[in-house]
Amino acid sequence: MNILLLEDEESVNRGIAFTLEKEGYQVFSCKNIAEAKTAWEKQNIQLCICDVTLPDGSGLDFVRHIRENSSVHIICLTALDQEIDQVMGYEAGADDYITKPFSLSVLSLKVSAYFRKQQGIVQQKIQSGRVCLLIKEMRLTVDGEEVSLTKNEWRMLQVFLEHPRQVLSKNQLLDRLFDSYGDFVDENTIAVNIRRLREKIEPDPSKPEYIRNIRGIGYVWDKECRRL
Repeated sequence: MNILLLEDEESVNRGIAFTLEKEGYQVFSCKNIAEAKTAWEKQNIQLCICDVTLPDGSGLDFVRHIRENSSVHIICLTALDQEIDQVMGYEAGADDYITKPFSLSVLSLKVSAYFRKQQGIVQQKIQSGRVCLLIKEMRLTVDGEEVSLTKNEWRMLQVFLEHPRQVLSKNQLLDRLFDSYGDFVDENTIAVNIRRLREKIEPDPSKPEYIRNIRGIGYVWDKECRRL
């Protein structure tokens, strides 16, 4: 899965590339439009992450260049947070928009979500200890017994099982749930659903083994997962 990264700020470029390569992606890092055009012509790119403000022009011009003959997924990065700036990005052909500063974990979630959808990678089951998620059927079993989940509980459990051992902050969970479904959620919603999930899956909710709290940061699914 090849990703073209166009970002002129070295520390940001390096951080994004490191994060995505750790997830198994091939990242072609570029720091200006000229380099990006060369990489675009030579490589089979499936997704572009493009900064807007660049030393040799506007990243939106590069987005338009891609859109002339490709429907590849494009995520724009920018320090500009005015509504008109986002509108211009979408009009140029961007599919998604992230305002700096942003979380690398959130960017990684967006990238993985796109590739799952694009490639049709829908696993039938995710097994983690005594928990089994039947994705296609939208069912959860614990020790073989079916457990009922609300819509938000289901969404949150999916996020955790798709990213085991990865610490997710409240803001990352909020971003994922809100961006994906357009429903209103807040930090209290996150806490309530975490508590309810623990009551349904943990042997002892007061001493959680699956969804652990990382003080001051967020939560982590602390069990290995197997896709079946």
